[in-house]
Amino acid sequence: MVKRRPFKPQKESTIAYIGLGANLGERETTIAEALRRIDDDDRTWLLRSTAPIETDPVGYENQPRFLNAAASLATTRSPRELLDLLLQIERDLGRIRGQGPRYGPRTIDLDLLLYGDQTIDEAALEVPHPRLHERRFVLAPLAELDPSLVVPGRGPVSALLAELE
Repeated sequence: MVKRRPFKPQKESTIAYIGLGANLGERETTIAEALRRIDDDDRTWLLRSTAPIETDPVGYENQPRFLNAAASLATTRSPRELLDLLLQIERDLGRIRGQGPRYGPRTIDLDLLLYGDQTIDEAALEVPHPRLHERRFVLAPLAELDPSLVVPGRGPVSALLAELE
């Protein structure tokens, strides 16, 4: 989907997983552009991404369907720095957080799902993502990337996905 830069392993790099979603505008193009911008960052490398899947909205249903995908990254950024990068890319691609209903339509949504095996509980950052285990549109792409991937405190994504079936 997106051409990746070759990853040169860094001693201090961490593998992170992100979720991507869009339901306004040219959804597939926007997701591809977000992935390109992530990979363009000099401290973050796109390792692998899934093809987008079309999903129904959750939480606020009176809106267009979403395209959702997931990606694995290697990064030398801290979790907060990586989140800041994702939020900046959202803004650059037209997302205005806090506008409209919660879970409402958006040009792009970039969520930091996992950061290594870390558990983070801060006011502005929770990792693993707090609702990851409840959302098929997140778990299915993660399972495609790595079915044996373990969500700290929850278990393998394949088992979490099976619980939703």
